[in-house]
Amino acid sequence: MLHSQRTLHPMKILVVEDHLELGQSLAELLRQNGFVVDLVERGDAADQLLGQGHYDLLLLDLNLPQMSGKALLRRLRERGDALPVIILTASDSMDQKVLCLEIGADDYLVKPVDIRELLARMQAIARRQMPGRENLVRCGNLQLDLRTRLFAVQGEA
Repeated sequence: MLHSQRTLHPMKILVVEDHLELGQSLAELLRQNGFVVDLVERGDAADQLLGQGHYDLLLLDLNLPQMSGKALLRRLRERGDALPVIILTASDSMDQKVLCLEIGADDYLVKPVDIRELLARMQAIARRQMPGRENLVRCGNLQLDLRTRLFAVQGEA
């Protein structure tokens, strides 16, 4: 499970995906991996949620009703919000990839996405958000390795 830099709580992810079944499947997979997930289908709804609450990561489709993913990303960056953003889209156009990275996306993945790759990229972004943070959390004789998600008691797993 990935954690935010402020506290040891599960990462809160906003998934913005207009294809409801795909969005629900992705949200469920993320929940099974220990994340707190909100799911919306429209760019304007995502913009509203981003203005109201705290998220650790945004998983963003580009082709959205009411406000495109690119428009939402631009708006986010214009507000000075450094929220990490991973684009998840069907478009594998190099021009599209470059444009999204130039306007502020942290990563760009083409659907269908292997959940293992997505989780690894999310972990990489989380590491960049928490430079120098130790992967081990200790409490008495208990130890949790945040990278491997393994517990040890008195040094034994």
